[in-house]
Amino acid sequence: MTKDNNYLGKLDTIVKELSGSESYNLIYHTPHHGEPMPSTDVLVEIVNTLKEVLFPGYFRHSSLKPETMEYYTGVNLDKAFRLLSQQIVRGLCFACDESDDSMCDSCEVKAESITIDFLSRLPAVRDLLSTDVKAAYMGDPAAKSYGEVIFCYPTIRALTNYRIAHELLKLEVPIIPRIICEMAHSETGIDIHPGAQIGEYFTIDHGTGVVIGETTIIGNNVKLYQGVTLGAKSFPLDKDGNPIKGIARHPIVEDNVIIYAESTILGRVTIGKNSVIGGNIWITHDIPPDSKILQYKG
Repeated sequence: MTKDNNYLGKLDTIVKELSGSESYNLIYHTPHHGEPMPSTDVLVEIVNTLKEVLFPGYFRHSSLKPETMEYYTGVNLDKAFRLLSQQIVRGLCFACDESDDSMCDSCEVKAESITIDFLSRLPAVRDLLSTDVKAAYMGDPAAKSYGEVIFCYPTIRALTNYRIAHELLKLEVPIIPRIICEMAHSETGIDIHPGAQIGEYFTIDHGTGVVIGETTIIGNNVKLYQGVTLGAKSFPLDKDGNPIKGIARHPIVEDNVIIYAESTILGRVTIGKNSVIGGNIWITHDIPPDSKILQYKG
């Protein structure tokens, strides 16, 4: 097999076009201070390690004994600390606009401080996840045990990643929270932005296609079914035509609300407590408490 005589010339042309095009400047990432992007493979390892701490005995080392629990937890937390602090440094460098390399030393110190602060929040994260497990179990007659819910249900997988990512976002960690939530999105089909605020005893039945936007606020004892969207309407632009960031643009869902499959709720509207939203409903206005919104009465 012989190569085309013009192969090298054509290849050189392609390289120059790819390296010099206008789009190149938009999508090229220059590593700041020599630090690469956060590693998705390492973040998967971190989440899996944290799951071992949050749900001991369910993942990896299923033969865990109560008498060795503290040693097991300590080893995993030490591992999580080392891996996560390194990834947070990378995240900080990704978002950094400083040109002074001496700033990197302070980033390492900051990353370690953030990491230990995050780890200190894990007991509260586990408490919230335990309420999510209870809500999923109590809300599904097919569930045979809490263990089945923890091990099998996509809602718990998605909420575990979300609740981890949400705490990291509150600590102002760049990019990593989005990566962690997108990992769960890819696996479960449940898209939860880490900026959303979600109360206790939350569950999503089935889950595929659920979307929960960045500024969504969800109260306690809320249940969603598959295909529900808590999204934004068209949002305002600045004088240069760019979307205005940081505005509240997603729904508020108060306590004890059920939203059935494929319903879409858009904009900064409030779904009042104790309400039921039927399937395939389109809502862009406030719903009073104790409402029942249905397409037909049956």
